[in-house]
Formats: sequence, C-alpha cells, structure tokens
Amino acid sequence: MEKSHKLVFVPLDERPCNYEFPYMLAQGTEFEMVRPPMDMMGLKKRPGDTERLWAWLEQEAADADGAIVAIDTLLYGGIIPSRLHYLKPGELANRVDRLRRLKARNPNLRLFAFQLIMRCPQYSIADEEPEYYGDWGREIFRKGFISHRQELGLATAEESMELAEIDTRLPADVLQDYLDRRAVNIEAIGRVLDVIADGSIDFMIFPQDDSAPYGYTAKDQQKVRAQISELDVELRAYMYPGADEVGCTLLARMVNEIKGSTPLIYPRLAAVQGSFVTPLYEDRYFYETLKYQIMAAGGLIGSGCSESDLVLLVNTPGETMVEAVSQQHPFFGYDINRNIIELVEYGDYVMKVHGTPTAVADVGYANGGDLKLVKLLRQKGMLFNLAGYAGWNTSSNSLGTVISQSMLYLHYGRTQEHLDFLALRYAEDVCYCAGVRMELNAGLVEQLGLSVFELDGQRGEVSRLVKERLGEMLDQRINSDQGVVEITDCFMPWNRTFEVGLQARFHVKPPIYR
Repeated sequence: MEKSHKLVFVPLDERPCNYEFPYMLAQGTEFEMVRPPMDMMGLKKRPGDTERLWAWLEQEAADADGAIVAIDTLLYGGIIPSRLHYLKPGELANRVDRLRRLKARNPNLRLFAFQLIMRCPQYSIADEEPEYYGDWGREIFRKGFISHRQELGLATAEESMELAEIDTRLPADVLQDYLDRRAVNIEAIGRVLDVIADGSIDFMIFPQDDSAPYGYTAKDQQKVRAQISELDVELRAYMYPGADEVGCTLLARMVNEIKGSTPLIYPRLAAVQGSFVTPLYEDRYFYETLKYQIMAAGGLIGSGCSESDLVLLVNTPGETMVEAVSQQHPFFGYDINRNIIELVEYGDYVMKVHGTPTAVADVGYANGGDLKLVKLLRQKGMLFNLAGYAGWNTSSNSLGTVISQSMLYLHYGRTQEHLDFLALRYAEDVCYCAGVRMELNAGLVEQLGLSVFELDGQRGEVSRLVKERLGEMLDQRINSDQGVVEITDCFMPWNRTFEVGLQARFHVKPPIYR
C-alpha cells in the first residue's frame, strides 16, 4: 500500500512490546511509521541516548503528519531509567521545553504523548528498580500504603503497628532517595501538563503501571488529576491503568483521527460480574478501564451488535483474577461464574450471520492467555478470522493491544500483516506466556545452571529451547486446516524469562478439493 502519511514514533523502551508492536501494526497501512535506530535506545537499566533521541525526533517531526512520543524516553532514556536517574528539576525542565518547539517548527504536526506515573511495586525485587529495592521494596510499598490509609482515617490498628515496625527498620537514606526521585518525576509531569494546556501537545495519556488504590503512586495520581482539572484539560489528558500498550493505543487514535473515524465497539463479557472485577496490578473496576481504553484509541462504546462497528468478546474472570500459571487448577470463579462457551458461540454467530468484525480481549488471567478459551476458538475455526486478539501481561496491556489491532482491521481488513500479528499474539500470549514460560520457571532454567532473572544471553541455549517448544505448542494449540504459524526469530530481550522477542508468520493452507 502506498504510504501517504508520515508518523514519528518514540517508544517507551527497546522491548518488542514497545519498540515493535506499534511498528508492526502500522505495516499494511498508508501510514509510514519511523522510529529511532535501536542503538539510540537503552537496554533495561541502561538509559537511551536522550540527546541523540531529541535530535532525531526534531529532524523527523519537521515534515511529519503526526508524532507519538514516550516522554519518559525523552526525559530519562526509558521506563526503567525513569526509576533510577539522578536528574535535577532544571535539567528536566529544559527537555520538556523542547516539546513546544516541535509544534512551532511544524504547526500541522499532530502530537500525541504519554508519560508514566512512577510505580511502587509490592515486592522486594530489584530487577526493574533501584538496587536497594531488592532488600526494602516491600517495606517501601507498605510504608506508602499504610501512611496513605492513615491520612484517610482507614488504617487498622494492625496496620499502624506494622508501620511503626517498618519505621524502625527502613533506612532513612533509602526512603529519601526513593521519595526524592518521585518528587522530581511529578514536577516533570506538572511541566508537561503546561505544554498540554498551551496546545503544544494535542492528546496525552498518563498510564498507571502496576497501580494500587493506596500508596505513593495513588497519591501522585491524585496530584496529577488535580492539576489536569485546574488546567481544564480533562478531555485531552487521560489517566488510567496501563503502560506497554499505549504506543499501540495512540497509533489507533492517530489513524482514526486522520481518517475522520470514531468506531463504535460493543463489549460482550463472559461473566455477569466481570465488569466489577478489579484486575491484578490495577486499581479500579474492569469496566471503567475498558471505557478509557476504547476512548483513548479513538472509539466509543456501542450499546449492541447492530449499531456497532466491532464486537469485542471480553473473557473476564467470574470473581477475582488470578495468574495464568494457575489455570491448570480448578477455580470456582472461572468454572462456574463465567461462561466462555456462550461467549464463543455468540462471537461465531455474529461473524457468520451478521458479518460483524469480532475480536477477543483475553483478560481472564493476568500474564497469559486462557487455554480453554483458545481451544474453543480453534474448534470453531475463529482464530484467524478475528479482528484482533491479545492476552498478555496485565489486563490493560491486552485491552490496548487488541483494541488497536481491531480498529486498524476496520480500516484495512485481513491483510498478511494482520494475520502475522495474530500469529504473534497466539505464539506469545498463549504458547509462551501460558505455557513455555511456566516450564522454564518450573525448573528447566535451573537445570541449565541459570536463573529466571539471568539467562545465557538474548540468543543462547534458552532461546533455542523456547523456539523449539513454541513450535510444538503451536502445533498442539493453534495450527489447523486454516494455516500454520512459523516462528522466524526468537530471542530473550532482557535476558530473563518474563518476556520473549518473536517474529511470526502465518501461512494459509490452500483448500483441498476432493
């Protein structure tokens, strides 16, 4: 397809979900997406080269129709460096001011951006945090969580006793370092809000990464929400759970805006109580986030199939959400209080009878697809007739990814690029996240003398084993008479088991005439 619109994209980091997914979705469209060379990006805790990134962005945006930028990458060098830096407010102020110059040089540029509110994980692991978080992470989280509840008059006597005990152990310099960095980051967000208010940024998302209802992140969220209200930018600055999917979300919004489209999406949930489940790592009822995810991508919720452009089959839990690795065990809330059979039958019906494009948001579990659901989709022959599918990491990561793919499908249809992205989702979300990764973490990595947090490199023996096992699992769970998925590349981006880097290709099987 001839390219007629140029989009500049600055990813949140170098992992495939951020660097590759939006780029893949833009293929097969008339939008030419350009992104920084990989050598400008960082590597996990090593920040990207912010000066080179800025220079690249300013040059490429001069003649672009739109830009989608991760402000954390431009300020700190990536998502993980945003939690580790020692930058001063003045340094960040100068970088924020450069955002204004993008529109000054190219007044016709549509500038969409996103910036995270720094998370506060509940566990003591330093893999993505400062080194001291490995010793004191749980205490830092609980300190913020209980202190916040005390301020609101909600803390129990037991919590107050726990806080007093934490205060006797948590080193003052550790806590101060953590809080100082949060304060600098929030000040930077305030400066970005001023850029939104003066019109230099057209649309903004403040995604919440691993959010909770109380604690340091929740309090920062309150501060930012108050600033958004004071500046009257509520309709141009959204805040909701998410992170690694936002590049895809803003791509869909950019395409819809340039093409003058507002798709209506009808969500069909697997469980009556699904709307009221608070997903793991998030802070609110599922349905409230679903509204935001659809709006952020440029759409609105439709009231039924007949009036909507897309049906979104949403595989919610029936009560509470658990991790995908737990699905091998029976759970009442999944087996009794939801109905994935009806969900699949309805999807099959609307696709065949009404011809309505249909997608699947597989958010029944955290960190992986639902093997039972995928089995039913395969039996119905629906897997590669869907407008989109996602079931990876958090509920919001999946929602943003599948909504974005589906909206592009509405414009461009069943292209080879669309089929390849579906193939990637089944390989990664279903076969790796809900299958092969569990095998690695259950002892296979240790048998090789390695750790789940430190493998044998991006392309070592582990990556070879992963590719081999993925091929076997794709044969078992995905491949059919419709076609087969080929894994053309496999690597371990951050040298750990949590994520995998894949390239996938879907090969349609020719019909057999008898």
